[in-house]
Formats: sequence, structure tokens, C-alpha cells
Amino acid sequence: MTSIALFNNKGGVGKTTLVYHLAHMYQRLGRRVLAVDLDPQANLTSMFLDENDLAYLWDETDSTFQLQPALFSNLPSQSPGTIAEAVTPIIEGTGDVELMAPTEIVEGLSLLPGDLELSRFEDELSQSWGRNFNGDPKALRATTAFYRIIQSARREIVPDVTLIDIGPNLGAINRAALLSSDTVLMPLAAELFSLRGLRNLGPTLRQWRKDWRELVVPRAPQQIEVPAGTMTPLGYVIMQPTVRLDRPVQAYQRWLERIPLVYDKFVLGNEPPSAKPTHEIATIRNYRSLMPLAHDARKPMFELRPADGAMGSTQAYVQTCRSEFEDLTRKVDARLAGLLRE
Repeated sequence: MTSIALFNNKGGVGKTTLVYHLAHMYQRLGRRVLAVDLDPQANLTSMFLDENDLAYLWDETDSTFQLQPALFSNLPSQSPGTIAEAVTPIIEGTGDVELMAPTEIVEGLSLLPGDLELSRFEDELSQSWGRNFNGDPKALRATTAFYRIIQSARREIVPDVTLIDIGPNLGAINRAALLSSDTVLMPLAAELFSLRGLRNLGPTLRQWRKDWRELVVPRAPQQIEVPAGTMTPLGYVIMQPTVRLDRPVQAYQRWLERIPLVYDKFVLGNEPPSAKPTHEIATIRNYRSLMPLAHDARKPMFELRPADGAMGSTQAYVQTCRSEFEDLTRKVDARLAGLLRE
């Protein structure tokens, strides 16, 4: 079982869309998948669930509305809960994390749902970080809450891969989320802001890893399950932008050519950088014209049918999308296999 956190501290590059489509493609290829929404914006959860299910999940139902939640209608009265609810006892100081069962989206694909309320956990995690270095049990229970929720779910459904969606910042929630992951996959755009993001992100990740493994893990009480904090960089995926007519292709190409060296130097810490770094896994073209159809149909872009509005030449575009995401998924698998052999 391997976990992959998809992370970039620059927003708007298509990270959540990538998580969603990777999860579905892994499932289509016969793998058991656990998707985890640790972004307080909860966009991944809203991609998997329709409005009725979200209202039920987030306890926003109203007696004047007759909601028919597709996934949760077979449950007696309680929603399955969210990660925000699971950590509420820690936030309120009333106890430890409440472990939760994942929600099955389709057979072989399950979700640990997110919630905007998760942002309340930021202060608690921020205050706990320094106390972890002294082996403080309360601080460690807070910092390892995400990891223990994920591990509990993984033991229940035994997924082949766990995909973790993380927000675009270097705050305390993301630090705890990243510590919970075995590997880190970075979606990038060919632009100046992605390069600047890598320069900040890389050294921070390496420092978090070093502090956790050298100062926290050796002092952690045995009764608390703590992550190893590997956060191994898996590589990056280039998410192509929408081409603007007023901006020539060369404007993107110059940033694209710099990404390998910046990633090699700042994320991997190679100094001097490798002569020919090969950390790019794939390039995914922009499928923005398919996204509205996929959203309305509540399915991944590569599953769109003529009945969903993907007719004529659009259907050929859907098949290209399927081919690219299948190729990406197999390449991610190959990277994971390579790490296991090392």
C-alpha cells in the first residue's frame, strides 16, 4: 500500500482535477483506491459527491427540502462523517481523533471526505509542532491525526494506492498532511509562479522531513502510531495551460525548460543539479472544454459519452483524454515500483 500526496503551493494548476481523474483511472485499471481530501476547500469531495450528498454529509439538510442523497440514502440517520469531524475532539480538547470509515464511491474507489470546517484545525497543529520535538503526547496526537485516520481506513479497505489532495500552501495542516504520505507528486504549470513555488516548497519539505525523522520519531511514545515522514519526491506532472492568443508558445517554453533544473536543485537538493534530470512523469493537455460536461455528468472526462453531450469530434477528444490519463497512471506506477526497488 502506497500513499501519494499531490501538492503544489501554487494554486490553480489543476491539482484536484488530477487527483480525481487518477483515482478513477486507477479504479478502471482494477486497483483499489482510497482518495483523501485534506484540502480545507474540500473541492475533491465536491467533485465526487453531488449537492444532495454534500448537504447530507455536511449536515446542511433542511426539513423543508426533500433531499435524496444518492450515496447515503441507505444509511439510517447519521452521515458517515468527514475528516473535520474526526479531528473535532482534538480541536475542542475533549479527546483523541475519532477514526472514521471511508465512503465507497463505486466498487474499488473510496473517499475520506473533506469539509471547510477543517481549517479550524490549523491553529492546533501550528501550536503542536514545536512540542513534538519533546515527545509531547498531546501534540503528537494532533500532528499524527491525519495519518492515523488514513491508516485506519487503509486497514479497513486495503487499497493498492492512496491519493491525498492537499491545499496550495505551506501551513500547518499541509505539513501534517504531507508527513502522512509516503510520496509526493507535484502538478506544475509552465510559468514563473510554479518555478517560484518549487524554490519555496523544496527546501521546506526537506526541512520538515529532517526535523520529523531526526527529532520527533525517536522521542515518540510507543503507544502513538506515528508516520515515518518519508515524503519521497515522486516527480512532477506538467499541466498545460490554456494557450492565450496574445502570448506566444515560446513564453511557456522558456519556463518549461527551467523546471527540471529547479526541481532537481530545490526539491531534491542536488547541488550541482544533475546534468540531465528526468523527473517529469508526463504532460497532461488542457481539457477545459470537457470539464463542464464532466461536471454535469458527475463522471471523469474520459468516461463522457454522446448522451453526456460529448458528440462528434468531442468524442475523439474524450478518447485522447482517456489515453493520456491511462498512460500517466501507468507511469506513476512505474515510478512507485522504482522506489520500492531502491
